[in-house]
Amino acid sequence: MDTLPQALVLEILSRLDDSAAVARCRAAWKTFNTVSPGLQSINIQWPLSSYNESRSRVSNASSSSQITSPLKTIFLNVLSNLIVVESVRIGVKNLPRDLSHADVEVKAKDLHLTDGDFVMEWLPRVSGSLKSLSISDFWAQSCRRRSNVLSLVSAYCNNLVELEVKNAWLSVENLNQMLMVTSLTLESIRLDDKELIQLNKSFPNLQVLNLIDVRGLKLPTVHLLHLKTCHWTITDAPPFVTVLAPNLITLTIEGKKPSAVHVEAPLLTHFHLAIPHADPLSVKKFSNLKTVWIEASFLYPLLVSFRYTDSVENLTLDSRGLTKGPFGRFKFSLENLFNIFPNMTSLCFRSRAWSEFEVRGLFGVGMQELRTFCGYLMIVDFSLTLSLVACVLDQCFGLVDVSLLIHHNVASYVSKGFMCTCMQRWPNVNWKWGTWEEGKEDCWISDEDLMQMSSYMKPEFRYVKKQRS
Repeated sequence: MDTLPQALVLEILSRLDDSAAVARCRAAWKTFNTVSPGLQSINIQWPLSSYNESRSRVSNASSSSQITSPLKTIFLNVLSNLIVVESVRIGVKNLPRDLSHADVEVKAKDLHLTDGDFVMEWLPRVSGSLKSLSISDFWAQSCRRRSNVLSLVSAYCNNLVELEVKNAWLSVENLNQMLMVTSLTLESIRLDDKELIQLNKSFPNLQVLNLIDVRGLKLPTVHLLHLKTCHWTITDAPPFVTVLAPNLITLTIEGKKPSAVHVEAPLLTHFHLAIPHADPLSVKKFSNLKTVWIEASFLYPLLVSFRYTDSVENLTLDSRGLTKGPFGRFKFSLENLFNIFPNMTSLCFRSRAWSEFEVRGLFGVGMQELRTFCGYLMIVDFSLTLSLVACVLDQCFGLVDVSLLIHHNVASYVSKGFMCTCMQRWPNVNWKWGTWEEGKEDCWISDEDLMQMSSYMKPEFRYVKKQRS
């Protein structure tokens, strides 16, 4: 090992993302310790459990000042040994936003990572070479302390490309333009920029913007000429939100409360929209839109907002709840879908979308274009579920690939019976079967298991893996 070239040893250390692992390697082998100053990144993520352990050790102490965390000291020590730093990541792990303040010492600042005094201890020294910066603060200590970390970063880091800040209260006073930054993520943030005017002005060349649970917004507008990807999770439900981005390609908007949404993005290709109601949505015609994912309490009124979107090829629908009461009239049929998206080739019904699907004929609407269908099934009523699937498969006679996932709680004999019934009734499609569960990855059934399961079927209906036509 001692004969390895130092360049190779440095490459090995560089591939370790966790600075704690780097420290252990330095302690275990002298050569690692020798080359470690050549590392160009630091990543320290402090477990909240370490804070709780230190707190419990002094739980009977009279002074809270005895509760200390070595996080800042460790970070400064590691950073002081590096010559050129291009990436800094520092944060506190396992941070529930609603963590009870009774469980932590909120007056302390030992884990307040966006504290201006702490940032000034290290930022000026690394700012010239820094390209990526991520700070995940400790919300219990940062939520009542307004931070000027953005203005400090804008003053010192002229070469920064990626910036991420989480769990903090951010001021935008004295914020300079950051022309090199192309990626910005703000998550679980209280932001003193109600209309996002300063954000648009200070980050004019953003290509990637993530606003996840950013609070304090009133009538916010994202207006960025170079933006290509945007993920916006709306928390406070301001009365009106606007996205103006002439080069935007991918847009995700999520919200649990009603907000009027207006989008102008002529080059938009992928749109994921998850909002409770449809009335507030206003969109310009999308000529390049290919993929649409819609999740809402009532799907059809929202679908109508996309009428005459001829370019859409892939559509995924999911409902946030059952359509009961006076809103039960908001159902949709295949005819409705293909009137709105006439060139759709792939359709997916997530678990609750079936509740708003209406089984009826197409009345002459051509369905030869649909090639792929995916459905998430509950099978509470065997015959009803079969009729929903049949409505799609019998009328979309151009289908080639059909994927159906059955909820994992459905009894095995019911699932197998449903699968065999479908494969016998529609033997000319390529079947793919699986199970699904909320919050977990889909689990697909192998071809071997399908063949074994269908072994008792009539020979002409037994499962055979088909080649895509």
